[in-house]
Order: sequence, then structure tokens, then C-alpha cells
Amino acid sequence: MEPPFKNPLDFLDGIQWPVPFSKEDWEKTPEAVRAYIPWLHRRIDAQDETIHRLSQRIDELESRTKRNSSNSNQPPSSDSPYKKKTKDKPKGKKPGGKKGHKGHRQELLKPSQIEPLKPESCSCGNTDFPETQPYYTHQYIELPEIQMEVIHFVLHRGQCPCCGKTAKATLPNAYRTGYGPRLSASVAQLAGGQGDSRSLTREFFSSVLGISISLGAIQKIIDRASAAITPHYEAIGQAARSSQVNHIDETSYSKKNVLQWLWVMTNTMVAFFMIHPNRSKEAFKALIGDWDGILVSDGYGLYRKWIGLRQTCLAHLIRRAREISEKTDPELARFGKWALSELQRLCHMAEVRPTPGQWRAFYARFIRLITLNRNRKDAAGRLARHLERELACLWLFLEKEGVAPTNNHAERILRFGVLWRKRSQGTASEKGNRWVERILSVRQTCRLQSRQLFPTLVDALQHYFNGTQPDLSWIHA
Repeated sequence: MEPPFKNPLDFLDGIQWPVPFSKEDWEKTPEAVRAYIPWLHRRIDAQDETIHRLSQRIDELESRTKRNSSNSNQPPSSDSPYKKKTKDKPKGKKPGGKKGHKGHRQELLKPSQIEPLKPESCSCGNTDFPETQPYYTHQYIELPEIQMEVIHFVLHRGQCPCCGKTAKATLPNAYRTGYGPRLSASVAQLAGGQGDSRSLTREFFSSVLGISISLGAIQKIIDRASAAITPHYEAIGQAARSSQVNHIDETSYSKKNVLQWLWVMTNTMVAFFMIHPNRSKEAFKALIGDWDGILVSDGYGLYRKWIGLRQTCLAHLIRRAREISEKTDPELARFGKWALSELQRLCHMAEVRPTPGQWRAFYARFIRLITLNRNRKDAAGRLARHLERELACLWLFLEKEGVAPTNNHAERILRFGVLWRKRSQGTASEKGNRWVERILSVRQTCRLQSRQLFPTLVDALQHYFNGTQPDLSWIHA
């Protein structure tokens, strides 16, 4: 074993004095021992470095096992049901609505029948009440027995007495499909508005409506509904691209087990969906068209290159800071808690605007947080450098009206599409992709505008069957 020093006395030059022996003792030490100790010293240093590196790796791997939707970008559906924290109930508080909470009473519907009820007897034994007045209305709601409207068109044919040719009757255009707009809208509501499968839709029609309908017929109805709401889809896209502020997000989708991407561009009035084969600049451009407004998004690199104004999602940064705050390394955890506190304070400013003094104090602390940690080569340094790069996009919501501090709006709008994808495992064709993006756009836009989906689908199909253009002014309202 060759010693790392040709002259063992060179070893003393790198030692931090004092050491547990003197230079004279070292010189009296046998040559073999003096040759071995420097090598042992280097070996211990190397092992210390390895232990430190492995400790960091263990900490990183353990933090992965602790990841959930609160400290990472994982969806809530990925959280383990066995690891969910149960919040302690506040002492002295009962479940349910609290004092001051605005209640929601059952709406009194227009009655089809009124049954006045008068008192039958009094506790004193009297049964005659010459004058009474109503004091309360009890509403009883029942679903009537559904009787389907079925029309049989009996088509006749006859021989022309003039030329001898056979002439046949033709169906009116509005009845050619065999299924009316309300029944067709019901299929579209179940298959698109609820995300039910074709089999579940068929089961509902058989069990509740007493109609036997094939899977092929259901698919044809869905294809007609998809064509009927195409004008709505295009109008929603135009409305989204004319808005000053838009939230944009994307999630994975699949077509025949091939990875694709479901994109959404949404604001407070409309939600425009698009399925694209790629998660790329090309797909982003196809979604936004010529729009150049204020973008609210997460920190995906494509969004960070946006040339216009942009608000980065503080919720994503808060989750990153929370993950670091849960590290076992005390220094990392200290940084994570500091960053988490400042980011949460910044996000809260959307509700309670800071005074000039509060803002100057926050800004000084925030810049100090970045300055002290940006040169670190760990998770704290990466987050500090990311915050520094995103500095101009962190508080745009304080300067521009209608801008939110997070991209939670887009994530909530996208959520139904994510759940649909999990149930259906994606689509099987381009036609299926078009149906998904169209019905999702109409469904979520109706929800944003407090508009019922079913009447909207009925109206769209009525105009489609009659060959007329629907009134789409509500989309741009």
C-alpha cells in the first residue's frame, strides 16, 4: 500500500494545530507508522465525504416517500388513503353551519297541485274552526312516471298515374335521426356532462326510461351532439382569446395508449379545452392563437418564456417550500420554513393589501432570503435561484386588477377532465378527442356562468336538426 506522501513530514503541513501530539513525538514515530497515518487521514476524509453524500441521498429518497398533494405538484387523488392526516376537531364547536353562515333553503317550485290542510281538533276537544289562515307550506316533490313520446312515421309509396314510376314518402329533416333533441341531449349529458361510459348510459336508459338502445346508437347520438356544439366550442375559443387575463394549464391524456396532452385556457367566464399530441411551444401556440394578454401559470419552462406579463403560481412555490421545510437537515428545514412563511404572506396579500411599510419590510426579508441562499448547491439554493428568476412575476396580482396569485382556477377547471381520463383511460380516435374538448369546454363554461348544461345541449341539438344557427351571445356576455 503506497503512502500518499513521499515525505511523511509533509503531512503536518495540512494539519490544523493543535493536535494530540507534538512535532517532536511525530519525529520519534516509526517510519512505517508515519507513512500509514497520512493515508489513514485521507481515507477518513473520503469516507466522511461519502457519508455526507449518502446522507443527502437518503434524505432525498425519504422526502419522496413523504410527498403528497400538499408539498408537491402531485394531484390529491395520488395521496395514500392510509397516510391522510385527520384534523382534530376544534373543541366546543359542533359540525355543520356556523353562526353567520348564509343558509340555502329548499326553493319552492311551481306546484302542480295544492292541498290545503286545516286543523282537525284542538287539545280542548273542539273540532270547529270557522276561520283559519296558512302559516307554513310543506313541499313534496316526486318524479312522475316517465312516459316516452313515441311517434311512428308510416312511410307510404305509390305508383305515379302519369309516368308509372314509384314515388316514396320522405321523413322531415328534424326527425331523420330517430332520437329527438331532448333524448339526444340526455345522452350527451350522461356521457359528457357526467363522464359516464357508453354501457352506463345504456343501463340508465334501460332502467329509468325503459328504452332499449344499442351502444352503436349511443355513439351516433354522441357524434351528433359533438357536431351540434361545434359552434359553441369555436365561440368559447374566441371569447377566451379576447380576454385580458387567462389561466393556462395542461395535463397528460391518451389516445389508444399514446401519450397526448389536454390543455385548458380559462378565465372567469369561459374555459377552452384542446387535446394536442405534444406538450410543446407548437401546442401552446395552437391553444392561444393570437392572444397576447396576461398569463397566469405554473413555472413550466414554456410559460416562463412568455414575452408578455405573467403571474407565476404561488401555490406551486408554497408546496415546494413546504417540502423543503419537512427535510431532516436542520439548515434545509430552516430555509424551507422561512420561504414558506414569506410566500404564504405574499399570497395572503391578495385578500388584505399591505401598507407601504408592510410591503417594504416584506420585500427586504424576501430579497435577503434569496441573497443568503442562492449560491447553495442543494434544494434551498435551487428554490432561491428559481425565486430570483421569477421575481418580476411573483406579485403582478398586486398591480393588475383581475389577476390571481395562483393558478388554482385552471387546476379546478381541469379537474373534471383528469377524473374523466382516469375512468375512461383516454380516447380511441381523433373523433373522440374532438368530443372531449368540445363537451368539456361547453360544460365548464356553463358552470362558470351558472348556466344549466342540459338546456344548452337541447337548444344546440334543436338548431342542429333544423339546420339553423344557435344564439351564442351568452358566451360573450
